[in-house]
Amino acid sequence: MRRLLALRAGKELTAGHVRVAADALAVSERTVWRWVAAAENDEAAAGDPGARTRAGARFTITPEVRGLLALWKGNVRAVHRELVLRAARQSPPADAPSLTTLHRAIRRDLTPGERAGLAGGERAARKHDVFLARSRGWRNQVWETDHMQAPVLVDVDGKARRPWITWFTDCATNAITGVAITPGDPSRESVLAALRSAVLRKEPYGPFGGLPEKVRVDRGKDFLSRTVTAAFDLLDVTVEDLPAYTPHLKGTVEGLNRAVESMFLAALPGYARQPRPGKRTSRPKDEVLLGFEDFTARLLDWTLWWNTEHRPAPLRGKTPLQAWQDDPTPLRDLPATDLWTFTLEDAGTRTLTTRGVRFRRRDYVGPWMTGQAGIQVRVRFMPHHDHRIEVYHAATGRYLGPADLADQATEEQVSAVRRARAARSRRLKKDLEASQRERYATVNQPEAPRRLGALTTAQADAELAQSADTDLAQLALPDLIPPAAPPADWRTPPSLATRTTPGRPAPVPSEPASDGPLEPNAQTAEDGDAS
Repeated sequence: MRRLLALRAGKELTAGHVRVAADALAVSERTVWRWVAAAENDEAAAGDPGARTRAGARFTITPEVRGLLALWKGNVRAVHRELVLRAARQSPPADAPSLTTLHRAIRRDLTPGERAGLAGGERAARKHDVFLARSRGWRNQVWETDHMQAPVLVDVDGKARRPWITWFTDCATNAITGVAITPGDPSRESVLAALRSAVLRKEPYGPFGGLPEKVRVDRGKDFLSRTVTAAFDLLDVTVEDLPAYTPHLKGTVEGLNRAVESMFLAALPGYARQPRPGKRTSRPKDEVLLGFEDFTARLLDWTLWWNTEHRPAPLRGKTPLQAWQDDPTPLRDLPATDLWTFTLEDAGTRTLTTRGVRFRRRDYVGPWMTGQAGIQVRVRFMPHHDHRIEVYHAATGRYLGPADLADQATEEQVSAVRRARAARSRRLKKDLEASQRERYATVNQPEAPRRLGALTTAQADAELAQSADTDLAQLALPDLIPPAAPPADWRTPPSLATRTTPGRPAPVPSEPASDGPLEPNAQTAEDGDAS
């Protein structure tokens, strides 16, 4: 190193000398140049190249730097600018680490999971965690269930919608035991429909099914609703409510959600995540979408293929059907009629009258009701299916039969009502947007925001007066001042006499003259009537 310093002092140091020294010391040429620059300022550095000038000089990541990384979402250059500004504001000014030193300290002191978590949050950090795998157990030991919005646009009554899929899967065999598809947002009805298809083992649902010992859910309000939890209790099934934002705790159904998209949904027309050419990501106008019925049929076919032909890696060459049939664990079956009863919502008891069963202020009738008027019945219904209810005997619990809505509107009437509601909603939305839209003046200097849209004094007074008249009209009470008492010789019903102002009755008006002024009594009577 001293020879290199001598060559540097005589201006004879070349890149070749540095290259030879770097090869001899097994370091980079850049490191040798840095050692030479440090040795020119400190003789101790010339005797021990690469050694630190003082102990504890290495920059480390402090809680302050962690906070800045979280504030700037992992942007190291922004954190470095902040450290430089803070160091310059100190008295006396302190030295800030270089950008290279900061990068080196972050890579040394923070794990990849910590760096990802400071930049992207807990979900990003979880990708670097290590998880233990559960034992596969036996069939129907544990099921997992979840909602999934399919990333496919489907034609539903002339509108492009993304349907929802609700399914149950067996953790031991990776079999899809039950599935339900909903054109709109899912509800407890979707869970109950999927549960029925999962438990029943007859065609077209079998051979998978039976009652599981436990079902894992992820705190969804539909899965924890009163109706669903009551159904699980009646079926003697334990519900394991997992903590929020822990998809790794139900990895079987989450893996199914990812598999159905990459293996099936991505090839369908109307796939919403399909890369589009150009800058616009909207779908082509001439794209033909699948109908909801066609989409449901294709999804059920894919479910059958998954259960009978697909060989998931955890099953080691077996299909879910083979793994299910090779498991000797006995199954708990339930009759279809009992299952239907247990998965309906209870609405309490009613009295069967000559008009049928009154439920939610509407009448429901059925052909079996003839001669049954006067008995006590219990009403059960499927959520959101308000066109039909199921009726049971209140004392014995015996199933009596279904009851349909007595005065159900036709499809044309329902369509007309829906169109009228949609038009009214659009008008209301337009009016609200127009009233709430505010514009502000553009500025290029720091100043308070200034609203645009000037009003004259007359316009403001007229609008305030109209608003005041509307408020007074809404608060008006027509019976606040009762009418005056009628004359004494009138025959007034007692019910009306109690609603008049007590006091002296108004005198009977006299006959006014044809061409003369009104009599005093007549004037008084008119005043009384006006009051």
